[in-house]
Amino acid sequence: MSARGTAFTETMLGTVRLNGEDQDRRIQLDLQVHAGQVLLPHRTTQARLSGRVRIAGWSDDPGAEGELEISPIARRRIRYRLTFTLHGRRVLLDGWKSISPRRPLRSMTVLPYTLYAGDERVGTGILRFPVKTALLPFLASFRFPRNAEEHLAPRWDGAPGRTEVWYTTLTDPKTGNGVWLHHELVAPTDGSPAFTHGWIAVFPKDEPVEHTRFGPDLWKGTLEESASAPVVAAAAGRLSGSAGGFTWALTEKAQDGPLYTFPRWSWRRPLLPATHMLPAARSAYSGTVSYGTKELSLDEAPGASARIYGQGNARRWAWLHADLGGGDVLEIVAAVSMRPGLSKLPPLVFLQLRKDGSTWPRRAERSAVGWAGLGRFRADIGLPVWRVTGRAGLRRIRVEVTLPEDRTLSLEYGDPDGATAVCHNSESADAVVTLERWWGHWRPEARWALAATAHAEVGGR
Repeated sequence: MSARGTAFTETMLGTVRLNGEDQDRRIQLDLQVHAGQVLLPHRTTQARLSGRVRIAGWSDDPGAEGELEISPIARRRIRYRLTFTLHGRRVLLDGWKSISPRRPLRSMTVLPYTLYAGDERVGTGILRFPVKTALLPFLASFRFPRNAEEHLAPRWDGAPGRTEVWYTTLTDPKTGNGVWLHHELVAPTDGSPAFTHGWIAVFPKDEPVEHTRFGPDLWKGTLEESASAPVVAAAAGRLSGSAGGFTWALTEKAQDGPLYTFPRWSWRRPLLPATHMLPAARSAYSGTVSYGTKELSLDEAPGASARIYGQGNARRWAWLHADLGGGDVLEIVAAVSMRPGLSKLPPLVFLQLRKDGSTWPRRAERSAVGWAGLGRFRADIGLPVWRVTGRAGLRRIRVEVTLPEDRTLSLEYGDPDGATAVCHNSESADAVVTLERWWGHWRPEARWALAATAHAEVGGR
């Protein structure tokens, strides 16, 4: 049986009083919880917290993060530790629900807490779970996603004519540098032995892009075993290796659940020409990337890893990963298939926007069927600018992506059938995303402008 985790959302309301204040303020927590295992009441489960903290007149931080300890029987508590920004400084909300069998409802829904700024205690308060209004949404939000370790395991079953990709992209918030690490397994169509190859690239903010390749090496079952010299490793929670003057050693901490850019079923049953997904929609990377005489030191740098499995590259494609801040993420793959018949159609658009803990469109198929008249998603693929527009339900979106020439790396590589593909990639691209909602007429819902922090690519055969 596949290992699964647990994900759910929770809202709590209450009051807070800072030291020196003579009155309470209203506080609201809107949280997303992600655990690496299925919750069972008899054991202690550690989970990640992310979400939004709002304190009336004082704070509205959509980038709160922390940990949740769920131990209702073993330790008789559910402990919250959540860091957010208040009055321009980071504070820690630390508190726990003390579980009592005599008063189960009250003890499971009341959270007394203390606020700390470093070692200084700066405030106290009480939060409550509003049972009447929040219980049904809370129960309906429970999901049991498969864990990242399973998504990282090789999918290739020995069939010829297949490509499998592991790649990671990230942005260093201190320097603005982007990093791209790409591992690829190729099983040639003619039945020749499968091999691995890849590359690492750094996109400095004000300097030329630098990169190096590694491989090819014969496939031996895992990325680490298949790499000869240099040694290259990619596993859940770590990325390391050395090649051509580059050395990297990174830890990866997932900050969200999986995101399926293509339909979820296509990852489990590979019936489409290719499929794409992210084991975690957002991750944080710490460690170092050294190249030449330079070293990039990363501390919780935002980014993501992704997986591709299919029959080779598309005829034309465009890709975007945009960390929009506050836990919001946009992922787009627009492509023209190589399959006869499909190759004559306009690009199929697979778009997933995770905003405030919810994913839109709810089914990835909604964005991909625009060419058939069942939706309204369109892609205009070009360089240096490409665009996507679309509508599903009561929302519509416009995305414009720019790959500046001086921040774009072009690489050639081979497909399983021996043809050459070329990708133009920038881990410091620009993007403007406009989201609107229908309320009798179209009204702005959100707008994001990313300057040199979007991860994007345009390619073709």
